This record gives sequence, C-alpha cells and structure tokens, in this order.
Amino acid sequence: MKLYLYTLLIAITLLGCKKDNTNNNGDYAFFGGEIINANNNYVVLSKSKQIIDTIRLDGNNRFIYKVDNLQPGLYNFKHGGEFQMVLLEPKDSIMFRLNTLEFDESLVYTGEGAKKNNYLINEFLRNEIEEKKIFEFCQLNAEAYKKEIDSIKNIKLKKLKKFKSKYDTSDLFNKIAQANIDYNQYFNKEIYPFVHYGHNKYDILESLPEDFYDYRKTINYNDAFLKDYFIYNSFLRWNFNNIALSEHYKHAKDNHFKSSDVCYNLDRLSLIDSLVTDHEIKEDLLHHYTVNFLNKSNNEKNNKAILDFYTSKSSNTESKAMITQYANALHNLKTGKNFPETVLIDTRNSETSVDAIINSPTVICFWSQTYYDHFKESQHKIYELSTKYPEVKFIVINVDDYGMDSALKALKRNSFTFKNQYQFKHPKASKETLALYPITKAFLVDENQKIVNGKTNIFARNFEEQLLGLINR
Repeated sequence: MKLYLYTLLIAITLLGCKKDNTNNNGDYAFFGGEIINANNNYVVLSKSKQIIDTIRLDGNNRFIYKVDNLQPGLYNFKHGGEFQMVLLEPKDSIMFRLNTLEFDESLVYTGEGAKKNNYLINEFLRNEIEEKKIFEFCQLNAEAYKKEIDSIKNIKLKKLKKFKSKYDTSDLFNKIAQANIDYNQYFNKEIYPFVHYGHNKYDILESLPEDFYDYRKTINYNDAFLKDYFIYNSFLRWNFNNIALSEHYKHAKDNHFKSSDVCYNLDRLSLIDSLVTDHEIKEDLLHHYTVNFLNKSNNEKNNKAILDFYTSKSSNTESKAMITQYANALHNLKTGKNFPETVLIDTRNSETSVDAIINSPTVICFWSQTYYDHFKESQHKIYELSTKYPEVKFIVINVDDYGMDSALKALKRNSFTFKNQYQFKHPKASKETLALYPITKAFLVDENQKIVNGKTNIFARNFEEQLLGLINR
C-alpha cells in the first residue's frame, strides 16, 4: 500500500510541475488518500467554512485532488459525518489513509508535508487522552493543579523543540504548533473553577493565585487565523464562561451560582459583544450561547430576554431568523403538547410516522454519523435502558440525509440492533420542527403521544428517575 501511495505521489508531483511550467496558476498542493470502510463515495474539502469541492472516491475508495491558488493554512476534510484538519502549504503532496471505524486514531499521512500533519494529529490524540487526567487534576488545589498542567506543557514544548530541530519547519507550522500548546494550557486553566469540586464557585475563584490568569492580558479575541481551529474555539467558550462568572459575582445578591441564571447568561453575551469584533467569531459565540440557553430554559420571560439581546447584537439576518424559529419550535414542544407529526423511514425503507408507532411510554432519541462517539455511546446506553425498562419503547432516529442504507451500514458495522431504528424522511424540516439541538436531546412521550419532557438526555444523572415517572403516570 505504501508503494502505491508513494508512486502516485511522485506521478502527480511530476504532472503538477509539468503543468505549472506552461500555466502558472499560483501556489498549489496535492491532497488525497484512501478510506477503509467508506461510509459514502465522496470527501468534502473546505476552508474557513467555505466548501472548496466535493471529491468523488474511485472504485478503491481513493482520491487525489489538486488545490489550485492555494491559501496556506488549515483545511477541513469531511467524510461520512466525521472530519479532521490538514495543514496545506505550497507544493505539498499529502496522502492519508484511515479506517472509518477508528477515524482519528487510524489517520496516517504520507508524502511531502506528511510529517507536520502527523505531528499535529498525534498532538490532537494526546490532548484527548490527557483530558481525563486534567479532570482528575482539577480536584487538586490551585497551586498543585498549576504545577501539573505546567509540567504537561513543558513536555509538549520539549517535543516540539525536538521536532523542529529534526525537520525544517515553516513559520506557519510553528505558529499552529505553538498555539496548540498555548491554548490547551489556557483551556485547562479556564475549566478549573467549573470542574473543581464544590458548588461555591466564588470561593474557588478567590482561592486562585494572583497570576493564575495572567495570560489573559495577551489573548487575541479576534484571531482570524485561529478561528477555525478547535482548541482556540474551545478556549474562547470556557474563557467567556469564566470571566462572565467573575462579572456575575459583582452584582449577584449572594455567592450562589447556577449556569442557568439569566443574569449570568446576559453577562456572558454582553462580554462577547464588548470584547469580540471579528464578525464570524462573535456570531458563532452569540449563536452558541443563545441556542444553549433556549434549549435548557423553560422560563418564557428569560427566554425572551436572551433572544432579544441576541437579535439586537447579531447582524446575521439568516441566523436571527433561524434562532427565532428555534425558539418558536421550543414553545410548541412544551410539556403537555402533542408530539409533532413526523414522517419516518423504517429499516425496510417503508414510510411510517411517529404517531403510528407510539402506543406506550416512549423515549425518542437521535443520532448522527457526524457525532460518531455519541452514536456509539448512545446505542449502548439505549440497549442497557431498554433491557432494564422493557415497558418503555425506545425510538431511535437517525437525522442524517445520507439515506437509510448508510445508517444501516453504520449500525451493522458496530453490531447494533435494527429494532426501532428509523430515519427522518425530511431531515431538515423535521430537525427544525423538533428544535433538534443538541444531538443528545431526547423526548419522553406518554402513551397518548403527549410530551412529558422535551428537553431531556439519556445520559442525565436523573434520567432513570424521569423514566420511572413516565412509567407511573
């Protein structure tokens, strides 16, 4: 397989050079790969949320693509709902190989430009592994916690220094690799007050060393280069969670704190509005927190306050219309209302509807191949719950628009049951009607098709209590 990849890389590089001698169309790079257990027959390549092309796989689930007029930087490639990033620079000829069963873990690059990308994907995987340790370290006092995460950062800096001494790295790679280390460290510090045990967040903030958040003085809230990078966006969200907490305590009547407090959420939105000037970054943050609040709150007055603030600050007409529609949909999904008529496709590709299959206490939950970890974890959880509570029907709906065959392949590959598995016939319209965000959302519905809870989650701590309440109604 490696021989095939290298031969192909040499061929396309020579071909590219020949072309460029006669027709110089700017910087370029070649990007391609092979996908084992492909979920469909294409890969979507994009940059900064703009789709560059949808690239077809050949009969061997391989592809090669020339990116003309290359803008050096991070690109996104997506297949079957999963995605990853690749750093492309002029004259790169990068091939990858991955297995969709272990998308990130199996991803390996070869060719010109491969080493820097293998470094970045390995750092991504290390960060995922370290996350559990970080949450454990969060239970230490602040000084001890700082020592632990400083130690992790120093190890990463030494690895980067060794990599740079061994290979000729570009300024662009150096910037991304350093940002990855820095923003992981910043992220780890921002989560500390929220993950540290104890409900009194005020006391936790007061116990922090004076220099704990010194790095905030240098933070760029409008980094156009990093705005597509996962760790930068994760940091921004937790940073605003944290600085809004401090702002909230300036006017709170007591030290009691709940993340669902409307004043805390308004403080956070206000801080975003004042600190972020980059249009895209601001819109993403305002949108994220507004939708999250609306999804969790049942207080119409508070919902209106958050929605009004958002619509007054957002300049995205389409997004404002979408969130207003989302709020209206949530209003129609309140406890006691009928579950909306929803057309489904069953595993035999026959059409049915929700009202035709609900005749007992029912849980309706959802999955997507885009969120692969949630897909696997939720299927296991549903099996566990359905075995424990046989009097409850679990209806499981795939929300993708890839067709039922693709959903069945995903279920079959993971040895999951086909029982009570469905797919929306009209995914876009159904997701809007059911205000389906986040994907972890679930509905409890009684035998009369009345909504008992429209904002629950099968992984919630009290979910089994909710099930017992549904059964005993």
